[in-house]
Amino acid sequence: MTEGDAIPDLTLTGAAGPVRLVDYRGKPFVLYFYPKDDTPGCTREAQAFSALIGDFEAAGVALLGVSKDSPAKHAKFAAKHGLSVPLASDDEDGTVLQAFGAWVEKSLYGKKYMGIDRSTFLFDADGTLVRAWRKVKVPGHAEAVLAAAKAL
Repeated sequence: MTEGDAIPDLTLTGAAGPVRLVDYRGKPFVLYFYPKDDTPGCTREAQAFSALIGDFEAAGVALLGVSKDSPAKHAKFAAKHGLSVPLASDDEDGTVLQAFGAWVEKSLYGKKYMGIDRSTFLFDADGTLVRAWRKVKVPGHAEAVLAAAKAL
């Protein structure tokens, strides 16, 4: 996905069932990918987006966090940390992660493996990608995304 691309017609698994990305057309939409529920960085990121959910809603912006964790694990994660940001799973074959280029080769202590690149995508109301953040650093990120969304 690059800026100017249309939101793809792909489906994730949400707490209440299937979540089609194209259904978010009609208002600005933030889609963020994170590696794993209940890890320090991912928890801080979800807490930051949750703290600003009212500001996103007031600006008319939908928000969705995605990882490969199951909906049941998302529910435990949200309950444990009091999260209000909606979460969905790309748990089947990682089709959505691959489409967004968020499924990448990583390296830890010299060992290579495939994992999720922490990344965020902002779509306008027409479903066009207007901004992409890759290799996201958590501090201040949710605030930067909110500012960009409000500027649409």
